[in-house]
Amino acid sequence: MEMKEKVLNAMMRALERVNPLFPDDLYLRLHYYFAMGKRLHLNAPRTMNEKLQWLKIHQKDPLLTKLVDKVTVKEYVAEKYGEDLVCPLLGVWDSVEEIDFDSLPDQFVLKTNHSGGSNGVVICSDKSLFDIDQAKRKLSLSMNHDLFPRFREWPYKNVKKRVFAEKFLGKDLVDYKFYCFNGLADCVLLCVDRQIGSPKFYFFDRDWNLLRYNKRGKAAPEGFTLPKPENIDTLFELAARMSEGFPYVRMDYFDVDGHCYFGEYTFYPASGFDSNRLPETDRLFGDKIDLSLVKK
Repeated sequence: MEMKEKVLNAMMRALERVNPLFPDDLYLRLHYYFAMGKRLHLNAPRTMNEKLQWLKIHQKDPLLTKLVDKVTVKEYVAEKYGEDLVCPLLGVWDSVEEIDFDSLPDQFVLKTNHSGGSNGVVICSDKSLFDIDQAKRKLSLSMNHDLFPRFREWPYKNVKKRVFAEKFLGKDLVDYKFYCFNGLADCVLLCVDRQIGSPKFYFFDRDWNLLRYNKRGKAAPEGFTLPKPENIDTLFELAARMSEGFPYVRMDYFDVDGHCYFGEYTFYPASGFDSNRLPETDRLFGDKIDLSLVKK
């Protein structure tokens, strides 16, 4: 690790320890500089990363809190877009200690409702081999973690923390992550091989052309592609419909034997600190985010 990176990491850790002392705009400017190694232009944001930081401060629609809560969003999606899109709930608890493991089937997934990524996710594919104590430790760490203080993602500020269990959808699932701009599903990011610990990410357009938008995707060999899902057009249309009214949101889905399951609304991918996205892509996506749609 280069000396500059070591210094920036040390400053980032120090900043996180004192972060409650800073207002959102100052904290995000400092966090952005330490994490990305460059200034954050909040007054005139141009790139996607910059505009996501701006949205954290100015987009304060109460609906967002409901949509980032992985329990309440199920109710919202079921009522507005259909119950068949929602992965069935098996139980909801206010704490890790309250989880009723005896009531759960042989296969299930446990999650915390407020966490991002895989930090608060525990998968049980065989209950006879499941380590309950290890699962509790991971979920407890997630319950003690808050996205708002560290990353200032406003929608998470008032989410009541809970643990829930849902149906196990299978192994080797492919994530379909649609980049949506005010109801336009522009492209889809596929995440593959996540279960084996070496995730790969590839962007495709509506016509299933590989887009060299990220550093790892750019390294794919010439002529590389992935099988085109039979229902990809349906997924594009669904993502467009469910993202209407938001300047930007990433709509996540799973395709299980031709059945589409809603994953989550993601308003700030990588919390606006995505260094894997190519600089030209960051600017391209930034141009598509219309901040005038936000009501202050």
